[in-house]
Amino acid sequence: MPEISEFFGIKVTMYYEDHIPPHFHAEYNGQKVIVDIYYARVIKGAFPARQLKLVLA
Repeated sequence: MPEISEFFGIKVTMYYEDHIPPHFHAEYNGQKVIVDIYYARVIKGAFPARQLKLVLA
C-alpha cells in the first residue's frame, strides 16, 4: 500500500482502485481509521481525539 504521508507517528496510506467512497487509511500506535475524503469523516475505526483532529485537518 503506497504511503502518502507520515507525521507525529501517524501513517497515511491509500490503495489504488479501492472501494467507493474515495478514502484514505491512517494508522497510529496500532489503531486504524478509514477516512472519507469528501466529507472528512471517519468511515471505520477509532483514533485518540488529538490524532484524529490532525488527520481530519
